[in-house]
Amino acid sequence: MRKLMSFLAGATVGALVGATLSVLMAPQSGEELRGEIRERANRFRAELEEAAHERRTELEHQLEMMRRPQAEISLE
Repeated sequence: MRKLMSFLAGATVGALVGATLSVLMAPQSGEELRGEIRERANRFRAELEEAAHERRTELEHQLEMMRRPQAEISLE
């Protein structure tokens, strides 16, 4: 558990350092960069929502199949 926490702490610090360096070295203005980050975040959120919806539909289908009596399942 201790190794996992150390790894997660290191990964978090590394991500923060990388993000800071990328912002400082970006060839765009702050406004352009914020707009691009906002656009990417919105796109990521939409993809995440779509993936969650697809997974929920899949799990609901599996649950429905599990709720059916065995006789119905074997006839399909």
